[in-house]
Amino acid sequence: MTIRHVNTLILGAGAAGLMCAAHSGPDTLVVDHAKTPGDKIRISGGGRCNFTNLYTAPENFLSQNPHFAKSALSRYTQWDFIELVDKHGIAWHEKTLGQLFCDNSAKEIIQMLLAEMRPAELWLKTEIGEITQDGPYRIALKREGTPVTITTQNLVIATGGKSIPKMGATGIGYRIAEQFGHALTDTRPALVPFTFDEAQKAAFAGLAGTAVPVRTQCDGASFDEAMLFTHRGLSGPAILQISSYWREGRPIALRLSPDVNLFEALRTRRQSAGGKALTTILAELLPKALVLHLAETWGLSGNLADQSDIALRALADRLENWTVTPTSTEGYRTAEVTLGGVSTDQISSKTMESRRAKGLYFIGEVMDVTGWLGGYNFQWAWSSAVAAGRAIAAKP
Repeated sequence: MTIRHVNTLILGAGAAGLMCAAHSGPDTLVVDHAKTPGDKIRISGGGRCNFTNLYTAPENFLSQNPHFAKSALSRYTQWDFIELVDKHGIAWHEKTLGQLFCDNSAKEIIQMLLAEMRPAELWLKTEIGEITQDGPYRIALKREGTPVTITTQNLVIATGGKSIPKMGATGIGYRIAEQFGHALTDTRPALVPFTFDEAQKAAFAGLAGTAVPVRTQCDGASFDEAMLFTHRGLSGPAILQISSYWREGRPIALRLSPDVNLFEALRTRRQSAGGKALTTILAELLPKALVLHLAETWGLSGNLADQSDIALRALADRLENWTVTPTSTEGYRTAEVTLGGVSTDQISSKTMESRRAKGLYFIGEVMDVTGWLGGYNFQWAWSSAVAAGRAIAAKP
Protein backbone atom coordinates (compact mmCIF):
# COMPACT_ATOMS: atom_id res chain seq x y z
CA MET A 1 0.00 0.00 0.00
CA THR A 2 1.22 3.48 -0.88
CA ILE A 3 1.78 5.88 2.02
CA ARG A 4 2.18 9.57 1.33
CA HIS A 5 2.53 12.59 3.61
CA VAL A 6 1.00 15.99 2.82
CA ASN A 7 0.91 19.12 4.92
CA THR A 8 -2.85 19.58 4.53
CA LEU A 9 -5.57 17.15 3.53
CA ILE A 10 -9.01 18.58 2.75
CA LEU A 11 -11.95 16.18 2.65
CA GLY A 12 -14.52 17.55 0.21
CA ALA A 13 -14.18 19.34 -3.12
CA GLY A 14 -17.20 21.58 -2.72
CA ALA A 15 -17.32 25.32 -2.23
CA ALA A 16 -15.61 25.33 1.18
CA GLY A 17 -13.00 22.69 0.35
CA LEU A 18 -11.87 24.29 -2.90
CA MET A 19 -11.76 27.74 -1.31
CA CYS A 20 -9.73 26.47 1.62
CA ALA A 21 -7.21 24.86 -0.73
CA ALA A 22 -6.68 28.26 -2.33
CA HIS A 23 -5.48 29.66 1.01
CA SER A 24 -3.91 26.78 2.95
CA GLY A 25 -0.41 27.04 1.54
CA PRO A 26 1.85 24.49 -0.19
CA ASP A 27 1.50 20.71 -0.20
CA THR A 28 -2.29 20.62 0.00
CA LEU A 29 -4.40 17.72 -1.26
CA VAL A 30 -8.19 17.83 -1.77
CA VAL A 31 -10.10 14.56 -2.09
CA ASP A 32 -13.73 13.80 -2.97
CA HIS A 33 -15.73 10.74 -3.95
CA ALA A 34 -17.49 12.64 -6.76
CA LYS A 35 -16.52 12.48 -10.41
CA THR A 36 -16.37 16.27 -10.72
CA PRO A 37 -15.62 19.07 -8.25
CA GLY A 38 -18.15 21.61 -7.01
CA ASP A 39 -21.30 19.73 -7.97
CA LYS A 40 -23.57 21.79 -5.69
CA ILE A 41 -22.03 24.97 -7.07
CA ARG A 42 -22.84 23.79 -10.57
CA ILE A 43 -26.56 23.25 -9.91
CA SER A 44 -27.09 26.23 -7.60
CA GLY A 45 -29.10 29.24 -8.65
CA GLY A 46 -30.61 27.44 -11.62
CA GLY A 47 -27.11 26.83 -12.97
CA ARG A 48 -25.92 30.39 -12.41
CA CYS A 49 -24.75 30.13 -8.78
CA ASN A 50 -26.10 32.63 -6.26
CA PHE A 51 -22.54 33.05 -4.99
CA THR A 52 -23.06 35.65 -2.24
CA ASN A 53 -25.41 38.33 -0.95
CA LEU A 54 -24.74 42.04 -0.69
CA TYR A 55 -26.42 42.18 2.70
CA THR A 56 -24.54 39.34 4.39
CA ALA A 57 -24.44 39.86 8.15
CA PRO A 58 -24.33 37.54 11.20
CA GLU A 59 -28.08 37.91 11.74
CA ASN A 60 -28.67 36.06 8.45
CA PHE A 61 -27.42 32.82 10.02
CA LEU A 62 -28.90 30.27 12.43
CA SER A 63 -26.73 28.57 15.03
CA GLN A 64 -26.85 27.50 18.66
CA ASN A 65 -24.14 30.16 19.05
CA PRO A 66 -25.33 33.18 17.02
CA HIS A 67 -22.01 34.97 17.63
CA PHE A 68 -19.77 32.25 16.22
CA ALA A 69 -19.91 33.33 12.56
CA LYS A 70 -19.07 36.98 13.23
CA SER A 71 -15.28 36.67 13.15
CA ALA A 72 -14.95 34.75 9.88
CA LEU A 73 -17.63 36.79 8.12
CA SER A 74 -15.96 40.06 9.10
CA ARG A 75 -12.49 38.98 7.99
CA TYR A 76 -13.53 37.67 4.57
CA THR A 77 -16.63 39.52 3.43
CA GLN A 78 -18.98 39.43 0.47
CA TRP A 79 -16.97 42.34 -0.96
CA ASP A 80 -13.80 40.27 -0.86
CA PHE A 81 -15.46 37.48 -2.82
CA ILE A 82 -16.94 39.93 -5.32
CA GLU A 83 -13.43 41.31 -5.85
CA LEU A 84 -12.21 37.77 -6.57
CA VAL A 85 -15.04 37.18 -9.05
CA ASP A 86 -14.23 40.47 -10.78
CA LYS A 87 -10.54 39.57 -10.92
CA HIS A 88 -11.44 36.50 -12.93
CA GLY A 89 -13.63 38.49 -15.30
CA ILE A 90 -16.84 36.72 -14.35
CA ALA A 91 -19.88 38.82 -15.22
CA TRP A 92 -22.60 38.94 -12.56
CA HIS A 93 -25.82 40.68 -11.65
CA GLU A 94 -28.03 41.33 -8.65
CA LYS A 95 -31.31 39.52 -9.04
CA THR A 96 -33.29 40.56 -5.95
CA LEU A 97 -32.75 41.26 -2.26
CA GLY A 98 -28.97 41.48 -2.69
CA GLN A 99 -28.64 38.06 -4.34
CA LEU A 100 -25.72 37.94 -6.79
CA PHE A 101 -25.66 35.48 -9.72
CA CYS A 102 -23.31 34.75 -12.59
CA ASP A 103 -24.56 36.18 -15.88
CA ASN A 104 -23.53 33.04 -17.70
CA SER A 105 -22.81 29.84 -15.79
CA ALA A 106 -22.02 28.54 -12.31
CA LYS A 107 -19.21 26.58 -13.94
CA GLU A 108 -17.26 29.85 -14.06
CA ILE A 109 -17.15 29.91 -10.25
CA ILE A 110 -15.86 26.32 -10.20
CA GLN A 111 -13.16 27.13 -12.75
CA MET A 112 -12.19 30.21 -10.73
CA LEU A 113 -11.78 28.12 -7.57
CA LEU A 114 -9.76 25.46 -9.39
CA ALA A 115 -7.47 28.17 -10.75
CA GLU A 116 -7.11 29.77 -7.32
CA MET A 117 -6.23 26.51 -5.57
CA ARG A 118 -3.27 25.66 -7.82
CA PRO A 119 -0.78 24.10 -7.15
CA ALA A 120 -2.87 22.11 -4.66
CA GLU A 121 -3.77 18.62 -5.90
CA LEU A 122 -7.30 17.36 -6.45
CA TRP A 123 -8.19 13.68 -6.28
CA LEU A 124 -11.68 12.74 -7.41
CA LYS A 125 -13.39 9.33 -7.33
CA THR A 126 -11.67 8.79 -3.99
CA GLU A 127 -13.36 6.98 -1.11
CA ILE A 128 -12.60 7.95 2.49
CA GLY A 129 -11.97 5.07 4.89
CA GLU A 130 -10.66 4.84 8.43
CA ILE A 131 -9.14 7.90 10.07
CA THR A 132 -6.72 7.51 12.98
CA GLN A 133 -4.30 9.74 14.82
CA ASP A 134 -0.98 8.85 16.37
CA GLY A 135 0.93 12.06 15.95
CA PRO A 136 -0.15 12.96 12.42
CA TYR A 137 -3.56 11.98 11.11
CA ARG A 138 -3.69 8.79 9.02
CA ILE A 139 -6.47 8.57 6.47
CA ALA A 140 -7.13 5.41 4.50
CA LEU A 141 -8.28 6.27 0.99
CA LYS A 142 -9.19 4.30 -2.08
CA ARG A 143 -8.42 6.27 -5.21
CA GLU A 144 -10.28 4.82 -8.18
CA GLY A 145 -10.09 1.44 -6.47
CA THR A 146 -6.42 1.66 -5.41
CA PRO A 147 -5.71 1.83 -1.65
CA VAL A 148 -3.51 4.66 -0.46
CA THR A 149 -2.82 6.05 3.02
CA ILE A 150 -2.31 9.76 3.55
CA THR A 151 -0.66 11.18 6.65
CA THR A 152 -1.07 14.85 7.45
CA GLN A 153 -0.66 17.43 10.20
CA ASN A 154 -3.74 19.37 9.09
CA LEU A 155 -7.05 17.65 8.35
CA VAL A 156 -9.89 19.84 7.09
CA ILE A 157 -13.46 18.53 7.10
CA ALA A 158 -15.36 20.19 4.26
CA THR A 159 -17.75 17.34 3.53
CA GLY A 160 -21.00 19.29 3.76
CA GLY A 161 -24.23 18.03 5.29
CA LYS A 162 -26.97 15.58 4.34
CA SER A 163 -28.82 17.68 1.79
CA ILE A 164 -29.33 16.37 -1.77
CA PRO A 165 -28.11 12.78 -1.22
CA LYS A 166 -28.41 12.02 -4.95
CA MET A 167 -25.29 14.18 -5.32
CA GLY A 168 -23.41 12.05 -2.82
CA ALA A 169 -24.16 13.75 0.52
CA THR A 170 -23.56 11.22 3.30
CA GLY A 171 -23.03 13.07 6.57
CA ILE A 172 -19.55 11.57 6.94
CA GLY A 173 -18.28 14.81 8.47
CA TYR A 174 -20.56 14.30 11.46
CA ARG A 175 -19.12 10.85 12.10
CA ILE A 176 -15.57 12.22 11.94
CA ALA A 177 -16.49 14.99 14.37
CA GLU A 178 -17.94 12.52 16.86
CA GLN A 179 -14.88 10.29 16.51
CA PHE A 180 -12.75 13.15 17.80
CA GLY A 181 -15.07 14.06 20.66
CA HIS A 182 -17.18 16.81 19.09
CA ALA A 183 -20.86 17.11 19.92
CA LEU A 184 -23.50 17.53 17.22
CA THR A 185 -26.56 19.75 17.28
CA ASP A 186 -29.71 18.17 15.87
CA THR A 187 -29.69 18.12 12.09
CA ARG A 188 -32.73 18.57 9.86
CA PRO A 189 -33.50 19.62 6.29
CA ALA A 190 -33.57 23.40 5.78
CA LEU A 191 -34.49 25.71 2.91
CA VAL A 192 -36.90 23.00 1.85
CA PRO A 193 -40.50 22.86 0.53
CA PHE A 194 -43.38 21.83 2.79
CA THR A 195 -45.64 18.86 2.11
CA PHE A 196 -49.31 18.24 2.91
CA ASP A 197 -51.16 15.11 3.94
CA GLU A 198 -53.59 13.55 1.48
CA ALA A 199 -56.58 15.55 2.74
CA GLN A 200 -54.68 18.83 2.42
CA LYS A 201 -53.40 17.86 -1.02
CA ALA A 202 -56.97 17.28 -2.16
CA ALA A 203 -58.14 20.56 -0.65
CA PHE A 204 -55.39 22.59 -2.35
CA ALA A 205 -55.22 20.56 -5.59
CA GLY A 206 -56.66 23.34 -7.72
CA LEU A 207 -53.94 25.75 -6.63
CA ALA A 208 -50.92 23.80 -7.92
CA GLY A 209 -48.73 26.20 -9.88
CA THR A 210 -50.26 29.33 -8.31
CA ALA A 211 -47.80 31.87 -6.89
CA VAL A 212 -48.61 34.73 -4.54
CA PRO A 213 -46.54 37.28 -2.61
CA VAL A 214 -46.77 36.57 1.12
CA ARG A 215 -45.25 37.32 4.46
CA THR A 216 -44.45 34.02 6.15
CA GLN A 217 -44.08 33.96 9.92
CA CYS A 218 -43.03 31.24 12.36
CA ASP A 219 -41.12 31.15 15.63
CA GLY A 220 -40.42 34.88 15.54
CA ALA A 221 -39.02 34.91 11.99
CA SER A 222 -40.67 36.72 9.09
CA PHE A 223 -39.98 36.80 5.34
CA ASP A 224 -41.64 38.74 2.52
CA GLU A 225 -41.24 36.86 -0.76
CA ALA A 226 -43.20 34.65 -3.14
CA MET A 227 -45.02 31.47 -2.16
CA LEU A 228 -45.84 28.72 -4.65
CA PHE A 229 -48.52 26.05 -4.29
CA THR A 230 -47.32 22.67 -5.59
CA HIS A 231 -48.82 19.22 -6.06
CA ARG A 232 -47.15 18.19 -2.80
CA GLY A 233 -47.61 21.32 -0.68
CA LEU A 234 -45.91 24.71 -0.57
CA SER A 235 -42.67 26.04 -2.01
CA GLY A 236 -41.19 29.31 -3.23
CA PRO A 237 -38.61 31.58 -1.57
CA ALA A 238 -40.85 32.65 1.34
CA ILE A 239 -41.54 29.03 2.22
CA LEU A 240 -37.94 27.86 1.88
CA GLN A 241 -36.86 30.68 4.20
CA ILE A 242 -39.40 29.96 6.93
CA SER A 243 -38.75 26.20 6.75
CA SER A 244 -35.54 26.72 8.73
CA TYR A 245 -37.60 27.95 11.68
CA TRP A 246 -40.53 25.51 11.43
CA ARG A 247 -40.99 22.32 13.42
CA GLU A 248 -43.50 19.51 12.89
CA GLY A 249 -46.97 20.28 14.15
CA ARG A 250 -46.57 24.04 14.10
CA PRO A 251 -48.65 26.32 11.89
CA ILE A 252 -47.13 28.97 9.68
CA ALA A 253 -48.81 32.36 9.44
CA LEU A 254 -49.34 33.79 5.97
CA ARG A 255 -50.06 37.42 5.21
CA LEU A 256 -51.27 37.52 1.63
CA SER A 257 -50.04 40.45 -0.50
CA PRO A 258 -48.17 42.05 2.41
CA ASP A 259 -47.40 45.23 0.47
CA VAL A 260 -51.13 45.99 0.06
CA ASN A 261 -53.50 47.29 2.74
CA LEU A 262 -56.28 44.91 1.76
CA PHE A 263 -58.95 46.58 3.88
CA GLU A 264 -58.32 50.00 2.35
CA ALA A 265 -58.07 48.53 -1.13
CA LEU A 266 -61.43 46.77 -0.79
CA ARG A 267 -63.11 49.79 0.74
CA THR A 268 -61.82 52.03 -2.05
CA ARG A 269 -63.06 49.66 -4.74
CA ARG A 270 -66.45 49.48 -3.02
CA GLN A 271 -66.97 53.13 -3.85
CA SER A 272 -66.24 52.70 -7.56
CA ALA A 273 -67.26 49.11 -8.24
CA GLY A 274 -69.66 48.18 -5.47
CA GLY A 275 -71.95 46.34 -7.88
CA LYS A 276 -69.29 43.76 -8.73
CA ALA A 277 -68.98 40.45 -6.93
CA LEU A 278 -66.67 40.42 -3.92
CA THR A 279 -64.67 37.59 -5.49
CA THR A 280 -64.25 39.57 -8.72
CA ILE A 281 -62.66 42.46 -6.84
CA LEU A 282 -60.55 40.12 -4.71
CA ALA A 283 -59.21 38.60 -7.93
CA GLU A 284 -57.76 42.03 -8.73
CA LEU A 285 -55.67 41.78 -5.57
CA LEU A 286 -54.91 38.05 -5.40
CA PRO A 287 -54.54 35.21 -7.93
CA LYS A 288 -57.95 34.14 -9.23
CA ALA A 289 -57.37 30.47 -8.40
CA LEU A 290 -56.60 31.40 -4.79
CA VAL A 291 -59.70 33.59 -4.56
CA LEU A 292 -61.88 30.74 -5.84
CA HIS A 293 -60.35 28.41 -3.26
CA LEU A 294 -60.92 30.87 -0.41
CA ALA A 295 -64.45 31.65 -1.60
CA GLU A 296 -65.34 27.98 -1.41
CA THR A 297 -63.51 27.37 1.86
CA TRP A 298 -64.65 30.52 3.64
CA GLY A 299 -68.05 30.90 2.00
CA LEU A 300 -67.36 34.26 0.35
CA SER A 301 -70.29 35.56 -1.70
CA GLY A 302 -72.31 38.65 -2.58
CA ASN A 303 -71.41 41.97 -4.13
CA LEU A 304 -68.79 44.26 -2.73
CA ALA A 305 -71.44 46.89 -1.97
CA ASP A 306 -73.11 44.43 0.41
CA GLN A 307 -70.00 44.27 2.61
CA SER A 308 -69.88 46.62 5.61
CA ASP A 309 -66.65 48.07 6.92
CA ILE A 310 -66.81 45.52 9.71
CA ALA A 311 -67.18 42.67 7.21
CA LEU A 312 -64.35 43.98 5.04
CA ARG A 313 -62.11 44.40 8.07
CA ALA A 314 -62.84 40.84 9.16
CA LEU A 315 -62.06 39.54 5.68
CA ALA A 316 -58.83 41.54 5.46
CA ASP A 317 -57.80 40.20 8.86
CA ARG A 318 -58.33 36.63 7.65
CA LEU A 319 -56.29 37.30 4.52
CA GLU A 320 -53.52 38.87 6.57
CA ASN A 321 -53.52 36.16 9.25
CA TRP A 322 -54.14 32.97 7.29
CA THR A 323 -52.58 29.96 8.98
CA VAL A 324 -51.60 26.68 7.37
CA THR A 325 -50.11 23.68 9.14
CA PRO A 326 -47.85 21.62 6.86
CA THR A 327 -47.52 17.91 7.53
CA SER A 328 -43.79 17.69 6.87
CA THR A 329 -41.09 18.78 4.41
CA GLU A 330 -39.69 17.16 1.29
CA GLY A 331 -36.66 16.19 3.37
CA TYR A 332 -33.00 16.08 2.45
CA ARG A 333 -33.91 15.02 -1.10
CA THR A 334 -34.63 18.63 -2.08
CA ALA A 335 -33.29 20.60 0.92
CA GLU A 336 -30.75 23.18 -0.13
CA VAL A 337 -28.84 22.89 3.16
CA THR A 338 -28.68 21.00 6.44
CA LEU A 339 -29.66 22.88 9.58
CA GLY A 340 -27.48 22.09 12.60
CA GLY A 341 -24.33 19.97 12.49
CA VAL A 342 -21.01 20.02 14.32
CA SER A 343 -21.41 22.11 17.45
CA THR A 344 -19.29 25.26 17.48
CA ASP A 345 -18.61 24.96 21.23
CA GLN A 346 -15.21 23.28 20.76
CA ILE A 347 -14.15 25.10 17.56
CA SER A 348 -12.19 28.33 17.27
CA SER A 349 -14.30 31.02 15.61
CA LYS A 350 -11.09 32.64 14.33
CA THR A 351 -9.37 29.63 12.77
CA MET A 352 -12.09 26.92 12.57
CA GLU A 353 -9.64 24.59 14.36
CA SER A 354 -10.89 22.01 16.83
CA ARG A 355 -10.07 22.66 20.46
CA ARG A 356 -10.23 18.91 21.06
CA ALA A 357 -7.88 17.70 18.31
CA LYS A 358 -4.96 19.84 17.17
CA GLY A 359 -4.80 20.24 13.41
CA LEU A 360 -8.44 19.25 12.82
CA TYR A 361 -10.62 21.89 11.11
CA PHE A 362 -14.30 22.14 10.22
CA ILE A 363 -15.60 24.49 7.52
CA GLY A 364 -18.79 25.14 5.57
CA GLU A 365 -22.12 23.36 5.87
CA VAL A 366 -20.88 20.56 8.13
CA MET A 367 -20.89 23.04 11.03
CA ASP A 368 -23.84 24.33 13.02
CA VAL A 369 -24.01 27.54 10.98
CA THR A 370 -26.85 27.78 8.47
CA GLY A 371 -27.61 30.80 6.32
CA TRP A 372 -30.82 32.14 4.86
CA LEU A 373 -31.73 31.52 1.25
CA GLY A 374 -30.02 33.88 -1.17
CA GLY A 375 -26.26 33.33 -1.28
CA TYR A 376 -25.60 33.40 2.46
CA ASN A 377 -24.54 29.77 2.73
CA PHE A 378 -22.00 30.20 -0.04
CA GLN A 379 -20.60 33.23 1.76
CA TRP A 380 -20.23 31.14 4.93
CA ALA A 381 -18.37 28.53 2.86
CA TRP A 382 -15.98 31.19 1.52
CA SER A 383 -15.48 32.93 4.88
CA SER A 384 -14.97 29.83 7.01
CA ALA A 385 -12.69 28.28 4.38
CA VAL A 386 -10.47 31.35 4.21
CA ALA A 387 -10.28 31.48 8.02
CA ALA A 388 -9.05 27.89 8.18
CA GLY A 389 -6.78 28.17 5.14
CA ARG A 390 -5.03 31.27 6.36
CA ALA A 391 -4.56 29.77 9.83
CA ILE A 392 -2.95 26.67 8.33
CA ALA A 393 -0.72 28.69 6.00
CA ALA A 394 0.46 30.83 8.91
CA LYS A 395 1.70 27.84 10.91
CA PRO A 396 5.50 27.65 11.26
